[in-house]
Amino acid sequence: MVLRLDAVSKRFGAVPAVDGASLEITRGEVFTLLGPSGCGKTTTLRLVAGLEHPDGGEITLRGRVVASAAQRRFVPPHKRNLGMVFQSYAIWPHMTVAANVAYPLALRGVKRATIRERVTSVLELVGLAGFEERPATLLSGGQMQRLALCRALVYEPDLLLLDEPFSNLDAKLREQMRVELKLLQRRLGITVLFVTHDQIEALSLSDRIAVMQQGRVEQVGAPRELYERPGSAFVRDFLGQTVILRGAVKEVANGRVTVALEGALAGSTLAGRAAADATPAPGAVAHVAIRPEDIVVSPPGGATEENALTGTIEALLFVGDRYEARVTLGGDHRVLLLLPRTRDWREGQRLQLGFPADTVSVWAA
Repeated sequence: MVLRLDAVSKRFGAVPAVDGASLEITRGEVFTLLGPSGCGKTTTLRLVAGLEHPDGGEITLRGRVVASAAQRRFVPPHKRNLGMVFQSYAIWPHMTVAANVAYPLALRGVKRATIRERVTSVLELVGLAGFEERPATLLSGGQMQRLALCRALVYEPDLLLLDEPFSNLDAKLREQMRVELKLLQRRLGITVLFVTHDQIEALSLSDRIAVMQQGRVEQVGAPRELYERPGSAFVRDFLGQTVILRGAVKEVANGRVTVALEGALAGSTLAGRAAADATPAPGAVAHVAIRPEDIVVSPPGGATEENALTGTIEALLFVGDRYEARVTLGGDHRVLLLLPRTRDWREGQRLQLGFPADTVSVWAA
């Protein structure tokens, strides 16, 4: 165990920024705090870093209590052996690349020969060899991001903290840096606590994710587990896109929940599994949920009629590798689907949408 938070809380005035958060991070994993702005993820990171004092609970780092409200114990940031990459990178503009990386080691009293050796090694690791004497201000955005990583890794921290490190990069460079960070983390075996509001970053980089809302941890799990088996409606709707239809539970049998849809879809039924281990009773209002990519699209009559609805393409956008289609199911029921560019589609075309029961979840409203 590298890091443990036990019922950690932090308030700013009357606002609970972190509300009883409990987490455990094991050696060598990438653990991500994911959530919308204001959910408490950055405050949690700052509590771990020692940049904020907790109002309640306890933080343990490598078996040592570094913050405890009950014990009135607080270890300052420079004694926690943590590396941190800020959203703004916080590169020192008056220093060269080598001086930026060497500075944390000089503060710790490391010998000059050792500093030179470590600086050279870590710059080679991230592809900045040969940039030692370049002024930091002359680096590109991606190079500054690598430099910030170098400075955080050079003194071999117990835990690397990353606060929205890719937010200042353009989309293509962000994708490239995600891959580079993942490869670097695997090569070094470092433990990472990563903060982001970007779902793709969280899903692609993480071993485990904690989804946060209003200072609380909603659910912790592996990326695929959270995506396919969300534990709450908030996690379901925050991660990815979801098609949601409303109705009333008609029948519960053999592990399947059948819902009679309402409104313009009255007379149609869809069946699926109960979500989050909570089976709604017959007659209860319920939501049927499915990921758009799980919907099977075919011409009318081209798929089984069971667990299927008919729709019409209302708007069609070609975006290069696929089409984005807004499909109306009748009335005000509209869904956004991704269609392959290998087939011809047109606005006004009628489709049959199959809802495979094993990918449909039924939620109590």
